[in-house]
Amino acid sequence: MVKYANIHKARFIDRPNRFIAQVEINGDVQVAHVKNTGRCKELLIPGAHVFVAENNDPGRKTRYDLVVVEKGKMLVNIDSQAPNKVVKGWLETGGIYAKPTLIHSEKKYGNSRVDFYIEDQDKKAFIEVKGVTLENEGVAAFPDAPTERGIRHIHHLMDVIKEGYEAYLIFVIQFKPVEYFVPNDVTHPEFGKALRDAARSGVKILAYDCNIAPDAMTMDQKVPVHL
Repeated sequence: MVKYANIHKARFIDRPNRFIAQVEINGDVQVAHVKNTGRCKELLIPGAHVFVAENNDPGRKTRYDLVVVEKGKMLVNIDSQAPNKVVKGWLETGGIYAKPTLIHSEKKYGNSRVDFYIEDQDKKAFIEVKGVTLENEGVAAFPDAPTERGIRHIHHLMDVIKEGYEAYLIFVIQFKPVEYFVPNDVTHPEFGKALRDAARSGVKILAYDCNIAPDAMTMDQKVPVHL
């Protein structure tokens, strides 16, 4: 579970750059750090209700973190660090291997790093995690913008398969309800192609939705993946 303290409801005004947003809290305009460098254009709309976590650390440049957005009746968590945090807890409680003997975050592989490396008694796997915030009529999609980095991560997983490891790509859908997950071929067809190639090569493609509250996110149900 990801838990936030000192949550305030606010109104989104604008986003001068990808790192900060202006929000209105109780009639006062404040600057909040946006914990997601993606576009989030369908979510961060002027006037949208959002939730910000207050942090009084004097060393910070901003007092608030923007973590959740209301989209109609749906709450969408946009904290890009939250997916890895909930997956780590899920792995520790038997999400992939029932009794893992080792879980290593940010495992070095070649000149890059993979989100997780996990071992059981006789199994070894590399795991990449992607957070999903894009929704259209109950369907979750990734990415919301072209991502060459995402394609490189897929190729890394395909490489470890050739070396005898297992490989998983887990899409953490940061909202619910959701009917199924698809690659966003309209926005980045190359990513969709790479994902299908990976599935054919043996990479296991998984998707899970999350229970979202203004102050928390928990990984919940497995969601069908339509490639």
